[in-house]
Amino acid sequence: MTPTIVNRKALHEYNILERYTAGIVLTGPEVKSLRMGAANLQDAFCAFKGPELYLYNMHIAPYEKRGYTPFDPRRPRKLLLHKEELKRLQGRLSQKGLTLIPLKLFFSERGYAKVEIALAQGKKLYDRRHAIQERESRREAERLLKRHRFAD
Repeated sequence: MTPTIVNRKALHEYNILERYTAGIVLTGPEVKSLRMGAANLQDAFCAFKGPELYLYNMHIAPYEKRGYTPFDPRRPRKLLLHKEELKRLQGRLSQKGLTLIPLKLFFSERGYAKVEIALAQGKKLYDRRHAIQERESRREAERLLKRHRFAD
């Protein structure tokens, strides 16, 4: 089973508005590295270069048995979406405060590498603190509930 690479930081720092699944253009050694789970989406983002959408700053570790071909682990990688989706995203990105971020990278049932990208809006610091506070109180309530069940 091939691993799924997840960007956990994205859900913490952004409010997700819409999700899209896009194909990604890769070289052979990059695909082999991804199948081994050697990638990082932590600081990655998506941006338009002309009419095409690219994924920037995604790190894919070099495949050890790649031979002597040059390899840039952080090169921009083209994303594949339908024309209508690209036009819609370009229109939405013109709004202030919206950005495109990758959420996870996975392999489809047919074996193609796919990236789940999201149209997102950045959270403020106090929103993040509030989310952490809610999560902690929910965990505490669950702990107390479990403790109460075991006491009976």
